Amino acid sequence: MFDQSSHARHLLNGVGVGYKPQHFMDILAAPGPVEWIEVHAENYMGEGGRPHSQLRALSERFALSVHGVGLSIGGEMPLDADHLTRLRALLDRTNPASFSEHLAWSTHGAEFLNDLLPLPYTEATLTRVADHITQVQDTLGRQMLLENPSSYLAFAESTLSETDFLAALVARTGCGLLLDVNNVFISATNLGLSPTAYIDAYPLDAVGEVHVGGHDADTDDHGAPLLIDSHGAPVVDPVWALLDYALARSGPKPVLVEWDTDVPDWSILRAEATRAASALATLQTR
Repeated sequence: MFDQSSHARHLLNGVGVGYKPQHFMDILAAPGPVEWIEVHAENYMGEGGRPHSQLRALSERFALSVHGVGLSIGGEMPLDADHLTRLRALLDRTNPASFSEHLAWSTHGAEFLNDLLPLPYTEATLTRVADHITQVQDTLGRQMLLENPSSYLAFAESTLSETDFLAALVARTGCGLLLDVNNVFISATNLGLSPTAYIDAYPLDAVGEVHVGGHDADTDDHGAPLLIDSHGAPVVDPVWALLDYALARSGPKPVLVEWDTDVPDWSILRAEATRAASALATLQTR
């Protein structure tokens, strides 16, 4: 069972990157500032083979963070017990420093939707998500970090702000938070909000990881800016600036660079990690 009295167990430090198998040899040979790696849980739920062999080799050099995309924490249906069992087996095998999931839903009945979909922030949703988080943490025997979503619309029925919703989940369940700065920038741009005001209202004491990544820029049918969370491009300057702002408010936190599509050569991803390391170093000199 998950013990809330010992939940503040953030063991990651410095800069991490999302691991891609094509970078295996390069990251071992020339990691640069990288101290930890993130893997997506669903890619490692098999019994063995090359993925697990590479992961074992990497875990001897780097701390490990496991990031789930398939639990559908916000879904109306009960959580998938078989998925939770496989996830528990993976975490028991790898013993990562951190496990995280998304504040989103991705299932409807027996169908799995290839997207992370938003939720209305209401008391009913809060109760359902808190129950799911408690079930996950009790099953896994460890704390879960919950990631803020990238938003493209707001629900008229929402009665809570996103930051208040997240704070309430922390208070009810003892979960931690994963602050995705790129998602904050995307949501603020799409919804016409202030990204720094969002950071000001965020429960930063609960943050166990901070993420940055790339996005695609478009316009909606009315010509207004529309940002798409793609994880397929370099981090843009305004997101780096927002990272600096968040770290100045929170103090040092482990920072991950995500790049999941159109994956570049290792040298380019390492350069992004170096920029993140610079943000942490600048913070420490202050």
